[in-house]
Amino acid sequence: MTDAPAGFVVTVEPGDRLHFLDWGGAAPPGRPGVLLIHGLAQTAWTWAPVARRLVAAGARVVAMDLRGHGLSDAPTEPGSYEPAILAEDVLAVAEGSGLLDGSGDSVILVGHGLGALVGVWGAGALGPACAGIVLVDGGWESMEAATGQDVDEFLRGLDEPPEVLRSMTAFLRDRKGWDPATWDADQELAARATVVETHAGRVVPTTRPHVTEAMVRTMFGYDPASALAHLAAPVVAIQAGDDEARLGALGVVDGARAAAGHAPVRHVAFEAIGHNLMRYRPDEVTNEILALVHTG
Repeated sequence: MTDAPAGFVVTVEPGDRLHFLDWGGAAPPGRPGVLLIHGLAQTAWTWAPVARRLVAAGARVVAMDLRGHGLSDAPTEPGSYEPAILAEDVLAVAEGSGLLDGSGDSVILVGHGLGALVGVWGAGALGPACAGIVLVDGGWESMEAATGQDVDEFLRGLDEPPEVLRSMTAFLRDRKGWDPATWDADQELAARATVVETHAGRVVPTTRPHVTEAMVRTMFGYDPASALAHLAAPVVAIQAGDDEARLGALGVVDGARAAAGHAPVRHVAFEAIGHNLMRYRPDEVTNEILALVHTG
């Protein structure tokens, strides 16, 4: 791993701090910057493979830690993880990072899983300053339909097996085992950023239980057709796997967008592959983002 990004903090009302990684880069005049948004219980580091490729291709890139994740604050007040708050966080990072530094600036929002939903909400807050949205394996279907579970069932299934959390070594071995060929220094950093090692040698998730529950309940309230129908910016959906039901959900979104006078979602799918497409297909994810950058 080379050229580690700089970390910064922007403060939002009522004093909550949001952390982001500034990967640098310098987009040509008139081209949008890129804001990367991670998924549930992950951090900005999960985007490292894609961020490095984007910067090498000449894009300006920032990756944020969602509130309650990574090095961002985890407020406990009711309502702290509602869509409107998350949308304002996106706007704050876009402005605070300098991605939106002038009246003509624009941003492409790229979200993975939960981050895709946050990206859609953020696009609404950005308005015309949003040059495009990339939904990486999420954001175009309801959680209940996608998982076949209700919110409480889903929450019960999130706990890690005890043997995985017994030590940092066991945890990293488990993450490496998902796909040894793609394991490198960036993947280890991304994995380490999601847990904390205790004095007893065990590891516990950095995302606190109240954050996980609040975020999941917000996710289950997401209505994709309504959320995506009125966004004028181009939308790209990148799907892990070729599940026909998921494709059907995209058709519902396209119908809603057509009724609102907007273009259909561009759909890209990969056969039988894991959810973390930034790790498994970084070149392809990068290319879809760059296609929007070059036309933004």
